[in-house]
Amino acid sequence: MDVKNLVVFRKTSLVDYPGKVAAVLFFRGCNLRCPWCQNHELALASNAPDQAFTSPDEVLRHIEKRRAVLGGVVLSGGEPTLYHELPALITRIKALGFPVKLDTNGMAPHVLETLFWQKETTPDYIALDLKLAPVRYAMLGAKNPTARLKESAALIHAAGVDHEFRSLALPRGFFTDNDIEALAPLVDDAPWFFRLFQPGNCLDPMWNEFPAAQEEDSARLAKKAKQLGKRVSG
Repeated sequence: MDVKNLVVFRKTSLVDYPGKVAAVLFFRGCNLRCPWCQNHELALASNAPDQAFTSPDEVLRHIEKRRAVLGGVVLSGGEPTLYHELPALITRIKALGFPVKLDTNGMAPHVLETLFWQKETTPDYIALDLKLAPVRYAMLGAKNPTARLKESAALIHAAGVDHEFRSLALPRGFFTDNDIEALAPLVDDAPWFFRLFQPGNCLDPMWNEFPAAQEEDSARLAKKAKQLGKRVSG
């Protein structure tokens, strides 16, 4: 993937890196097509003008000037593991003294394995998104999702990196207790967060017509996860 015009840069975030003021790099391009995705300009980068994006090099120059303000850097998306220079970028960020958080959908376990080979390229924190039961990932355009998710979760656990799991509570019971049961074997003792779907700017416009997910939707999923012995947060 070309290094030019690759990321949307958020200079300051208080919510993307737990306990830290962080800069966030949102990478263009994704290997999934979640119809409820609200970052479709990133997932389908051709839909957004190039001037909306900047280069990682330019971002690095900016964050270097903000050492006194920032406590970390988040690599999100889109899907950052599609960026072939990701190991080098993590090395450069960490060399500036910043811890790195990586947000990923887990569809590229070979990239995670490569990152974990060296301390310099290993993220300090990882958020693994769990969308639906692995067998339902076909509707998101995924290939061999069960094996990929299982391998990614195992690699993250074995690496000993601080991490969390994230799922989106979807409206009309689209994300079910059966999905939780299917995902639970991937989840270790790290926290599992459940956020609420909000319509607007979705990849599939039909999803903009759906109601927002309610607290009871996430509470139901969290209850099921707890019953399966998982550590639920948020």
